Amino acid sequence: MADLDLLTRSLARNVKRWRTERGFTLDMLAARAGVSRGMLIQIEQARTNPSIGTVVKIGDALGVSVPTLLDYERGPRVRITPADQTVRLWHTERGSYNRLLAGTEAPGPLEMWEWRLMPGESSDSDPHPAGTVELVHVTAGELTLTVDGTEHRVPDGASASFEANAPHTYGNTSDEPMVMVMAVSVPPVQ
Repeated sequence: MADLDLLTRSLARNVKRWRTERGFTLDMLAARAGVSRGMLIQIEQARTNPSIGTVVKIGDALGVSVPTLLDYERGPRVRITPADQTVRLWHTERGSYNRLLAGTEAPGPLEMWEWRLMPGESSDSDPHPAGTVELVHVTAGELTLTVDGTEHRVPDGASASFEANAPHTYGNTSDEPMVMVMAVSVPPVQ
């Protein structure tokens, strides 16, 4: 099968899959993406090769990336992220950091993080979209988790879950480094 045919079929399958998972009709997706209903039908039936601009609009409307829409792998999918390829998004000179360990879209974004907070350090987070849930598991030290102004202590070995649509802070008020693993589940685009 030619590369273009493979991509056309992959796009057809993935647009239909994500549209169905989001609960969108063809008309709803067309309105959200600014693409005609007829074009969406042709795409889902693998009868056209749309421009990259059209693919971007559809991806934005579905809340998924262009690579996700063009993904041609079939069957159960396993992605392994080597330790040296994790992404560090935040760090301090004293050694605090967070690392994005893995992520997927199932049906909304799902992320797994590793955090390390040195004594006396903290990180504030703005509210996430309604329906976002965070799970934390402390593997060393003690987390001081503040959600909407209320402080909660999460000791070594303990876990916590909370709705993350309020301001929240991860802190370490102890004398020892704190390490935790966190999962963040964001609801799918409506």
